[in-house]
Amino acid sequence: MTEHADRLSPALERLLIRFGEMVRRVGRRHRLADSDVDEVVQEVRVRLWRALASGEKIEAAPASYVYRTAVSAALDLIRRRRTKREETLELNSEAEAIAQAQPGIDEALEREDLAAAVSRAIDDLVASRRPVVRMYLAGYQLEEIAELMGWTEPKTRNLVYRGLADLRAALTARGIGPEGLP
Repeated sequence: MTEHADRLSPALERLLIRFGEMVRRVGRRHRLADSDVDEVVQEVRVRLWRALASGEKIEAAPASYVYRTAVSAALDLIRRRRTKREETLELNSEAEAIAQAQPGIDEALEREDLAAAVSRAIDDLVASRRPVVRMYLAGYQLEEIAELMGWTEPKTRNLVYRGLADLRAALTARGIGPEGLP
């Protein structure tokens, strides 16, 4: 330690002994926990040490200066905690949204099993109904299917609806209802 620091430290300690209770009251007035009050005292020590770089200035520091420093330190601590808490809540909300948006492994496996069961049931349909049912389930409109297959719209509609009825019956026979796999 330098000679300057040797003179500064005892002066700072005397100042904190003189105004320490006032600094603690400021922390308690802002409803801080005891550990947070201790953190405010430490922050006041650091701020005074930085601002009043000589032992004489520290010795001459008025109570109002120490009080303002304590209030500022307490409010900064509260703001930091609030910001950290909001960031944590924001991160938790984002993580929750991602978790809800992404299905769990069980749901993914169940969907794969259901898709495989539907595909096997479609394979059992009459040959003329298979492609139109697959296209319809893939999201094609009846007009699009008719155009792609080169059929009339009534013929396509008839094949799709009969194919869907056959598919429903095949799935029901396998124990698969509207709610999915048993």
